[in-house]
Amino acid sequence: MLEAKNLTKKYGTHTALNNLNLTIKEGEIFALLGQNGAGKTTTINLFLGFIEPTEGSASINGISVAENPQEIKKYLAYIPETVMLYPNLTGLENLEYFSLLAGFEYSKKELGELLTSAGLHSQAFDQRLAGYSKGMRQKVGIAIAVAKKAKVLLLDEPTSGLDPKASNEFSEILKTLAASGTAILMATHDIFRAKEVATRVGIMKEGNLESVINAGDISANELEQLYLQTV
Repeated sequence: MLEAKNLTKKYGTHTALNNLNLTIKEGEIFALLGQNGAGKTTTINLFLGFIEPTEGSASINGISVAENPQEIKKYLAYIPETVMLYPNLTGLENLEYFSLLAGFEYSKKELGELLTSAGLHSQAFDQRLAGYSKGMRQKVGIAIAVAKKAKVLLLDEPTSGLDPKASNEFSEILKTLAASGTAILMATHDIFRAKEVATRVGIMKEGNLESVINAGDISANELEQLYLQTV
């Protein structure tokens, strides 16, 4: 569902991403670990089409991001560190609005079911987003992704600032989405969460993907040691 071929991004003499080769299949969660400036967000932004590659290519569902920036939007959803929603609208209204933008019309009951499946409690449906916690906003973002029938989910530091309970709930929702066939690429600093939720983990340093590990083949402590040795 996602593929990078020799994907490179340079800003003058600075190489933000160097010759990335990566494939992520349906139902897979791939976590990118690395310090600030390692190239994680640059990778996400290249797949989103927010920036253009200097060399190489990024594709989603076999479609070139650079050549078909509008077409790829049909297949993906994006949840940044801070989900950008309308604070004066309720959770239900935000979901309805963004669903309609994507070409999907749902009844109020169906919208409620989507929010429930994302882990949001029913008493919050009609509350304005201004009063939501970060974890609650993330759940609305997940509901929007499901409503759009997104085949690809891109996440940039999704658990940053969440308490352990909210972080765990979010991880369980990601696993459920992956089980339904969604391909997920997640940039994170959270080594433990990457180990717990991901199928594979990649460690980045100075724009390079230094190593890729099957999450099931390594303990959280071993992953932490490998990360520290790398960065």
